[in-house]
Amino acid sequence: MPHATAAWLVDNTGLTFIQIAEYCGIHILEVQAIADETAATKYTGRDPVRAHELSMEEIEKGQNDPNYKLKMSKQAQDTIRRTRGPRYTPVSKRQDKPDGIAWILKNHPEVSDGAIGKLIGTTRNTIGAIRDRSHWNSANIVAKDPVTLGLCSQRELDALVAKAAKKAGIEAPTDNRFEGDREALLEELRAERTAANEARAAEEAAETASDAAAD
Repeated sequence: MPHATAAWLVDNTGLTFIQIAEYCGIHILEVQAIADETAATKYTGRDPVRAHELSMEEIEKGQNDPNYKLKMSKQAQDTIRRTRGPRYTPVSKRQDKPDGIAWILKNHPEVSDGAIGKLIGTTRNTIGAIRDRSHWNSANIVAKDPVTLGLCSQRELDALVAKAAKKAGIEAPTDNRFEGDREALLEELRAERTAANEARAAEEAAETASDAAAD
């Protein structure tokens, strides 16, 4: 539930988008979309403090130092280690797996079948069938970005591609959209969010005053 956790951190802390993205294991653009309320899905915030995954002391360290990397509690780390296994994909998303696999095969042929299987949560046989178009539903498979489909995070996909590219001796694609003006963008986004919150508070105050006058 990284996106729900990110939503809570955006709404309840002064952490930077970079800190939230790194802690939750998602791309900074996903955090930005959550903050701007332009994400494809509206996430209900999940409190990592109440879930004993993050302490308030740790959050305060991050708020005091923008370069600080948040550390998950030892208890939460132990739980993750105990439950680690094949990736679970919700039933509603399973029908999208072939499309996501086809996208990776088309755009990143250097990624191994084993790596794709771990990322998407599928078998080598399925990947092979999609590659040679012997899959039972080949006629309806359309290559779609697995991140957009919700099968993995952008950070997971980027890491997978970078690792495969390094192993294959090719240069991995880099995202330079935020180089040089990352902090300026984050400051602008924070300012917009603050202004929106202030406007909302003023509107609620006006409604309260109006109701009181009516009474």
